[in-house]
Amino acid sequence: MFSQHKFRKDEEGVILVFVGMCMAIIMGMAAITFDLGRLASTQTDLQAYTDHVALAAAGELDGNADAITRATAAASAMIQDKQFFAQGNQTLGSSADYSLRFLTGLPTPAADPEDDDSVAPFVTNIGADAVLVEVTATPRTVFLPFGRALSSLLGLTAPNEDVNAVAIAGFTQYACDVTPLMFCIPPGWTANANIGSTVKLRTGGNGSAWGPGNFGFLDPTDYGINPNGPCAGLNGSSLYICLIAAQGNKGQCVAQRGVDTEPGQRNGIGSAIYNSRFDYFTSTMNNLRNDPDYAPGPQVISGWQRTGSNGNGNGGSCINGQPTASTDSMPFPPDDCFATNTCAHGGRFGDGNWTNGKAAYLDMNYGNGPANNLTPHPLGPPTGTTRYQMYLNEISKYGGSNILANRSETGRAQCSTPASTDPERRTYILAGVDCAANNVQGSAKDIPVKEFVKGFLIQPLANTSGTDFDIFLEIVGQVGGGGAGGNPNDGIFRDVVRLYR
Repeated sequence: MFSQHKFRKDEEGVILVFVGMCMAIIMGMAAITFDLGRLASTQTDLQAYTDHVALAAAGELDGNADAITRATAAASAMIQDKQFFAQGNQTLGSSADYSLRFLTGLPTPAADPEDDDSVAPFVTNIGADAVLVEVTATPRTVFLPFGRALSSLLGLTAPNEDVNAVAIAGFTQYACDVTPLMFCIPPGWTANANIGSTVKLRTGGNGSAWGPGNFGFLDPTDYGINPNGPCAGLNGSSLYICLIAAQGNKGQCVAQRGVDTEPGQRNGIGSAIYNSRFDYFTSTMNNLRNDPDYAPGPQVISGWQRTGSNGNGNGGSCINGQPTASTDSMPFPPDDCFATNTCAHGGRFGDGNWTNGKAAYLDMNYGNGPANNLTPHPLGPPTGTTRYQMYLNEISKYGGSNILANRSETGRAQCSTPASTDPERRTYILAGVDCAANNVQGSAKDIPVKEFVKGFLIQPLANTSGTDFDIFLEIVGQVGGGGAGGNPNDGIFRDVVRLYR
């Protein structure tokens, strides 16, 4: 007979109830985890994609007028990625997958401690003002079957299935230990396309438009002065003289977007500060001839007669007063077009052809001279296609001995003690600026730099007094930025692109 009393006390099979409840909970948790994992994976995919697009676009925000155009093109052309769980196309790689906004800045940390304040007040459509780019991914929908089922079962609101991502990146240029010099370049001109060509730089004044070939100074306060370097504690003209003429670590590394220009005519800044590299110390440089911070370079062929020279390089050690042209030596000449007045851009930019000048240089300095009355160099002439290459060969070929033989000058420093052993003493790093596009007329603020250019000083400056003079430089190449690589000077300038949000 069935006993209700026994049924109430019978515990067999009870565990199945708990197992069933636990299994339901576990399966529910697994289902929710599956949904959440797909959401998280999609968000990660979209965030990685927007980060990469933002970095690609930000790399073009260099302060030039066409920066936004180039940034937009870089964003759409450079980055492709994939997402795996959202509805629609898996490929991420077209402008339909994101939207761009360009910004002049971000809210200050005090106003935006959580990085969530609106950036709407900073939106700009002006390329020169854009320093940041905001990339917002086009929202994607992730189907959440278990989330929908659970919300329906519990009578809750359906889960949000849209996934989005936002990234903000910016561009900063860091300049380290720069020379405060700039020059105007023609539209479309690049240093790497003009390696070996000569540029004639002439000082730019104030109040009138600057054109290709004008040069000026940069505000040194933009860069910061190395407190332990040779220019520490200096100001005014003394600071400019040091920054241009001294060697060693003169400046600090600082972030800069544009440069502040100043006229090329400044009181106390004459040709003497450039000619000191040729072992010619006069005017403001006269008392610095034995200062190692201002040592001349290891090759100082100037084409000038040294006082008391007896024609064999053993005469007077210094060039005194207004120099006299030597009859048995000459400096590197500019491109041949300067002699025929056919150089481009108002006679300022050469074409790299110095065939006639090169023959004259080798004949005068290493051959028997134009009058066939000089003694050729016993070790033969140096080699090199460009003047800079030949200059380096002269320094290495003749070791520590005289570069020129049986000439009025030896090619080595004789006036200053000691001379520098660094071949770069006759090179400068200049900021190349499109002055016409930026309406540079002397003093100007935040002017974008097209590229930084390494130039080789081929000869001393002829005018030894005043502030109006010409500088002949041979283009060695682009330095830093713009994707330049393999150049030992690349460490001077770095283009840094980083994410801010």
